[in-house]
Amino acid sequence: MPAELTRDCWYLTGPTASGKTQMGIELARLLDAEIVSLDSMALFRRLDIGTAKPTPAERAAVPHHLVDLVEPDADFSLAEYVSAAEACVRQITARGRQVLFVGGTPLYLKALLRGIFAGPEADWELRRSWETRAAQEEPGWLHAQVAAIDPASAAKLHANDTRRLIRALEVFAKTGVPISAWQQQFDQARPAESCRVFVLDWPREQLYARIDARVDAMFAAGLIAEVEQLLASGVSLSRTARQAVGYREVLEYLAGERDLAATIERVKLQTHQFARRQLTWYRSLSECRWIPMQPGVDTRTLAESLVATADRSAS
Repeated sequence: MPAELTRDCWYLTGPTASGKTQMGIELARLLDAEIVSLDSMALFRRLDIGTAKPTPAERAAVPHHLVDLVEPDADFSLAEYVSAAEACVRQITARGRQVLFVGGTPLYLKALLRGIFAGPEADWELRRSWETRAAQEEPGWLHAQVAAIDPASAAKLHANDTRRLIRALEVFAKTGVPISAWQQQFDQARPAESCRVFVLDWPREQLYARIDARVDAMFAAGLIAEVEQLLASGVSLSRTARQAVGYREVLEYLAGERDLAATIERVKLQTHQFARRQLTWYRSLSECRWIPMQPGVDTRTLAESLVATADRSAS
């Protein structure tokens, strides 16, 4: 699936708690743009506090798309996201407006910039069989299976990345061709100066402080009650939704696995690690322009600077 429709849109991204939402609104106003969410967890309805979705007021200020798209028990694939994003781009450009993607899911970003190999449809029975077998074997068994048929993918995937390891096995089983071979044609990088992809980049300690403050605010705002309401309604989080940092830890807290203080600290630690993974992804994408951030930055002034930078590159 090529990326002709989406690769030249505007993008504002960065690690969690970097200030993307407010900056995105300022940038959208300057560009006369509509915002398309670049966040894999904002897709889910009723997961509001832990995903730090734009508030109703923020969504009223600028049109937002691909927020509250599916129920928490639904799985939502990368290919489905790209298809939905392309539909948004067509609709927004038909209205004569710019498209601004805002969010922090690097896999979505890469797919929109470079395209994806959609591959065969998910075979859930086959996936469950591998999950069951992997649970019975020694740690690393799944990774070894991928290494035997697709060394290139195995070299890139962590031994604990069960979801992507199983997808690699599934693609090979269905097509007879390693997923790395299919993906190669879509991994065509471009220089940053030819793109409009901006990454908000905070000094590490300041980013961690922002994350910790956000986590404290989420618990104060009722994250535990939000999860309790989901459980009371009979909703069970899908594989995709369970990847949202915070929800898994609260479910463990409600199951009695740790106390509240330890749960909050664990969410902070897990979010620090998540931010590091996001930054690693961004560094691997040549299309990204890094925007240094400091406390007290004026979002309007910075938004104007981003537009001017992109205009200079285009001239």
